[in-house]
Amino acid sequence: MAKNIMFMGTGSSVGKSLLTAAMCRILDNHGYTVAPYKSQNMALNSFITRDGKEMGRAQVVQAECARMEPQVEMNPVLLKPNSDMGAQVILMGKAEFNMDAMDYHKHKPKLVDTVVSAYDTLAEGKDIIVIEGAGSPAEINLRDNDIVNMGLAELVDAPVILIGDIDKGGVFASIYGTIMLLEPEEQQRIKGFVINKFRGDVELLKPGIEMIEEKINIPCLGVIPYKRFVIDDEDSVSERFDNQNEGLITIGVVYLPHLSNFTDCTAFEMHPDVKIEYYRNQRELQLASPDLLVIPGTKNTIDDTCHVIESKMADEIRRIHDSGVPIVGICGGYQLLGKEIRDPLCVESTRGSVEGLGLLNIVTTIGDEKRTVRTTGKVQGNFMGMELTDMTVEGYEIHMGESEALDNARSFAVLEDGTVDGVIAADGTVMGTYLHGIFDNDDFREKIVETIREKKHLEAGPVAFDFKAFKEEQYDLLAETVETNIDMKKIMEIIGATEN
Repeated sequence: MAKNIMFMGTGSSVGKSLLTAAMCRILDNHGYTVAPYKSQNMALNSFITRDGKEMGRAQVVQAECARMEPQVEMNPVLLKPNSDMGAQVILMGKAEFNMDAMDYHKHKPKLVDTVVSAYDTLAEGKDIIVIEGAGSPAEINLRDNDIVNMGLAELVDAPVILIGDIDKGGVFASIYGTIMLLEPEEQQRIKGFVINKFRGDVELLKPGIEMIEEKINIPCLGVIPYKRFVIDDEDSVSERFDNQNEGLITIGVVYLPHLSNFTDCTAFEMHPDVKIEYYRNQRELQLASPDLLVIPGTKNTIDDTCHVIESKMADEIRRIHDSGVPIVGICGGYQLLGKEIRDPLCVESTRGSVEGLGLLNIVTTIGDEKRTVRTTGKVQGNFMGMELTDMTVEGYEIHMGESEALDNARSFAVLEDGTVDGVIAADGTVMGTYLHGIFDNDDFREKIVETIREKKHLEAGPVAFDFKAFKEEQYDLLAETVETNIDMKKIMEIIGATEN
């Protein structure tokens, strides 16, 4: 059976996902067969495995760091919030039911067999499993029925490393408070702590570290410096929306209230020639002058369509379109651009149907079956003046609705199973697709960048941007940063593994 180590945090967004990813790459570099695991994830940012299963995107990043194919056992329970009180519950990659928070908490004991079975399957043939917790183990109101923090650590007998985020302030109090709220046997599981996101001279921190070590009798295993890595984040609390890069080309993204799979634009964020802007309201759209506008996916297309219209953002999107700016809608954004969205089964709303923006000649009907598939296709026709016929693209679909093209509207792509995807407007200025990850395709993305360059009379870039190579560079930089600043000898002792 594989050995393991578990990273928990003093709260959300302290760096658990990235430190887990870093440890996967470090251990893989040391010659171990390693896999990530998170029993329960709450995120709107998901991914589809090769066998059509839905899982959290953070575990995909961790799998890539471990240099292995993502598989649903890495994230057997995925919660996708669809309101302030409830979420869609996805078990082993398939949407099973919707529950409010209270009912789900009561239901969690029934999921123990699922999470343990997934862990056991994942552990077969592996040397080490790197486990990520969720939120904080000190959420004492949720300790009963816990399957993701200390409850899981007990189930799989995992030693724990606690992560504190010093950038938020109060890191010593959060570490001390977290540990003091745990039961004595839970405290014994914590074998060390790590201070993350530190800025400044670590020598100034050392007296505080020595004092907190004495108080809790648990060693500090490292201080990780604050560094901005261009790596997919877990969900929309991401810092990416407040950190905009510079570039001669501006890609605008409409920030929807139920925004999901925002990583569809990650390849543009990483691009050295592109600046990404996120627009949250009518005023920001009024001031915007993007070269391309993207309307991304959403977990609730009906509500977000109503929001866009009622907030007058729709008027600005139409104005931007009329000014000659091309628009791409992905999944829910594609549906939103159509003439009408129907919801006869009241899956998303009790409204029944709503009018869309009318920029694409489609009608969408929301059903009760979710389509989850990885696929490839051949692009059809012309968008933005680009001749794209027979260009190969790949991506993945996650959607409840089906869109019907009206009046022989031109499809975006013919898929490998013979079906068609998406629509391109007759004048070639608006495009919609269900394919998440469409901009990850180097040929397609670079053709867009090249076309915008020509339109703006900019000089050609030095070389085409290789998205996959850039991701690998960032993963290696993350691993190098963590390994340089953490006590790996002690980590290996905690795992119980010998140095390779």
